Amino acid sequence: MVISPESLWNELTALLVEERRDAVVYADAGETVLHRGDVRVLANGWVELPSGRLISPQAVHHIETYHEQESRRR
Repeated sequence: MVISPESLWNELTALLVEERRDAVVYADAGETVLHRGDVRVLANGWVELPSGRLISPQAVHHIETYHEQESRRR
């Protein structure tokens, strides 16, 4: 059996994706909001919005989730 390193990496990366519902993505410690709603935090730290747009990890200060029990890793 031959396993491609690329497919293995894709599988491992998918395990590290965290989906958050009803989240607020902040640009700073204050009140600068970049996004409200569902997001996916990718393994590399980028934040993916439902539209497919990405927010750089350097742009995000923190993410608050109001329904923590609904946050899950996929």
